[in-house]
Formats: sequence, C-alpha cells, structure tokens
Amino acid sequence: MPNAIKEAKTKIKYETMSSSETKKEVNSYLTGDHGDIVTMMEQEWPQMTEEFKRLQREQYELFCHKQHDYGPGNISVGTQLQTKDEIHLSLTGLWFRMNDKIQRLKTLLMGGKKAAVNGEPMEDAYLDVSNYGIMATIVKNGKWGK
Repeated sequence: MPNAIKEAKTKIKYETMSSSETKKEVNSYLTGDHGDIVTMMEQEWPQMTEEFKRLQREQYELFCHKQHDYGPGNISVGTQLQTKDEIHLSLTGLWFRMNDKIQRLKTLLMGGKKAAVNGEPMEDAYLDVSNYGIMATIVKNGKWGK
C-alpha cells in the first residue's frame, strides 16, 4: 500500500478517536507491547521520572502561593477573558513574562555568568518559564480564574 494511502488512513483513524483512545494508541506504539508508557518510563528511569514529578509538585505549590498573593487579575490583566482580544492581551502578557525569563537565561548561559541576584538561581527561571507556559495553556483553554 502506498505511503500516502497509509498516512491518510492513519489521519482519519486519529481524527475519529477519543482522546483516551488516542492516548492508548500512542502508548501502544511507544511501548510496542500495548503497555503503559508512564509505567515503562518510571521503571527504566526511576530517578529521572521521580525528579520530574517532584519538580512538577514544587511548581504547582509555587503557582498556588503566587496566585494566592496576586489573584487571577495579574494574568487576566483586569479583564474577564471573554473576548478574543482579552485572551490575546493575557497571552501577550504571559509571552512577555516568558521572554524576560528566557532573555535572563540567554544572558547568563551564553555569557558564562553566574546569577548576580542572590536567591534567584537560573533553575528558578527554567521553572518560571514552564509555569508561564502552563498558565498560558489554562488561559487558552478558558479555565483561568474559574
């Protein structure tokens, strides 16, 4: 069967599958034995996957503390996030925050410098970028402040 036909059939198959079916199909493809990719990864690389989960929990706790202090208005920029323009404004603000962190990392890494601000290691900037990405996804999904 020509590749173009296989690709078209695969595309149609995935477009009609639910997200849980797609996840199972991807897991099956990745593990090759219809197993669970998460279990496989945790068994093969236990320290790495545990560290990933630890960092995600740390990020979530930081997110909760910050949002308690700021409230959702800092990300919604005082809007209700109900129009495309309001959502665009919020996502633009998040992009600026992410860009600030990335520029800091670029300056430090490319210049071979150490962080000059006490108590703000480069690792914090990595985690901040990740959190801002998650926050942008929450805004995009219409769940921010709800």
